[in-house]
Amino acid sequence: MTKAMYELSLDLDQSAGDWPADTDWEELSRTALAAAAGRAGLALKPGAVVSILLTDDAAVRAINRQWRAKDAPTNVLSFQSVSPDRLTEAPALGDIVLACETVRREAQEAGIAFAAHATHLIVHGFLHLLGFDHEEDAEAERMEALETAILADLGIADPYAEPAPEHMARPA
Repeated sequence: MTKAMYELSLDLDQSAGDWPADTDWEELSRTALAAAAGRAGLALKPGAVVSILLTDDAAVRAINRQWRAKDAPTNVLSFQSVSPDRLTEAPALGDIVLACETVRREAQEAGIAFAAHATHLIVHGFLHLLGFDHEEDAEAERMEALETAILADLGIADPYAEPAPEHMARPA
């Protein structure tokens, strides 16, 4: 379903995976996106749509194989609808896909709440939609600092603080 969220709209699809029923995934997603949009400080078209797919490792593996030529599941995938220079006019910003089993395993390994890790990955994926990246060290530092600030706004601890497992350093 698509509903207005501050200046954004959310299209959430929980198609597969054992996502905890005690979490309101729509509210969690709205809160994460609103915090990220506000902190990123970019002008976005009012009502621009962000699509989030909450699914399982098998589906993410298939998507990852098809679009990134990587035959493995990953925690989060992001697909931009427009280039960052067109964000202010874009009716849709893109898609974020999370893999339940991978998110759960990483949260357990890091000793953090599942919902907190999922929130981090939604924020991370959304920043990719806005054009942020972590391929170069300077880009990674900028993106991680922004993620950390957004998560702090939401009361979630810095996911990059030591000692974090190596796989937690940079979501896909």
